[in-house]
Amino acid sequence: MQRSHIVRPAAMVWGAVVYMPVGVNYLGFALVLAALLLAGQWRERASRVRAHALWWPVAAYVAWTFIVLALGPHYPQTPSNLAHGLRIAATLLMALALTREEALWALRGFVAVTLLNLVMIALYYTVGFPVYEAWRGTLMEVGNKSISNALLFAVFGASAAVLGFAWLAARRWGPAVAAFAFPVAVAVVDATALISRTAVLGLLVAVALAALHQWRRRLHLVAPALLLGGALAAAALWQAPAIQTKMALGLQELEAAQAGAVSKGSWVIRFYMYRDTARMIADRPLAGWGIGGWTDQWHLRGPALLADSNMPHNDFLWMGAQAGVPGALSLLVIMGVGLWLAWHRRDLTGRLALVAMLVLMLATSVNSALRDAQIGLSLLWVAMLYLRLAGEPDEPWRELAPRLRAIRRSRAA
Repeated sequence: MQRSHIVRPAAMVWGAVVYMPVGVNYLGFALVLAALLLAGQWRERASRVRAHALWWPVAAYVAWTFIVLALGPHYPQTPSNLAHGLRIAATLLMALALTREEALWALRGFVAVTLLNLVMIALYYTVGFPVYEAWRGTLMEVGNKSISNALLFAVFGASAAVLGFAWLAARRWGPAVAAFAFPVAVAVVDATALISRTAVLGLLVAVALAALHQWRRRLHLVAPALLLGGALAAAALWQAPAIQTKMALGLQELEAAQAGAVSKGSWVIRFYMYRDTARMIADRPLAGWGIGGWTDQWHLRGPALLADSNMPHNDFLWMGAQAGVPGALSLLVIMGVGLWLAWHRRDLTGRLALVAMLVLMLATSVNSALRDAQIGLSLLWVAMLYLRLAGEPDEPWRELAPRLRAIRRSRAA
């Protein structure tokens, strides 16, 4: 095997282990990084990265991080926060450095393991089998890793809906019906097994925006169908007892937090984190409190019961607290440019990138999807693979599987 070919299997391995525990994902990260370093073709890869619209936002994000690191105070949490910040940038740049074929191999791994996991979940809840740690977070709600997996399922389900819309436009009814079975299955899994409100909401928003993207010039014709479909989907998901319970509990927690109560409830924690982190940014808007400064300030400002938290469940607030408004804006621009690139590409590839970026954006806003490696190593990698393929001039998704080649090229009419 030529050295240049070692990146394809490495990328596919990382794509195939995204649902596994965070340590395995770090191994995937290291494997792809080592393969890129050993494969050569550095000038070609560097040229590809520098030509991408995300290059300057990522460069600004990294540069401002080092400026704040050099000039600001340091804390016990500084090394870990710096490592996570650079890991975010490295994941972005590694995905953009892949060739077209390497990115497709990575996504083949993601698609194959997602299909396998959906089958495994169906068997677990019908036939039953022993649960091992490697797939515990895929089968049940166990914390941030199950949230990560639910979000990955949401990306996959929304992607299937995008294909369904394309087949509808081509009047291929059988494949369209089969494609729409996947977002329904994903919604059931996310609402009943993994019980992730963020993933369910992300799936609904992504599918709705994908439909809007495809038929935006015929919005007056499809708007009633979109509204009716969205209402029916929301009503169906609301029937899931787990979602009803979580939403009702969340509203109760928010009301209690506004009244001054403190608990470890999910929405209570977010209420205090968002409020106090916003105050941190207001106190030092230019350069923040320094890399790693959020935890130190949280211990001083936040309720003692919640002192063990190390991130504010919102990556823009996290960057704002430790690197000021410029730091938060640099991260926001990265996400905004990704969404802009996807939205302004009007074909299948653009819609697929759009749904991935929408799920990532939502999770970044409410679940620390970048700072938390349990989510950020998987979801960010997959979303950036989608965005990498959106930089190709044609529709590379047709090469992912033979069936996809039958989809007609459909631009918004």
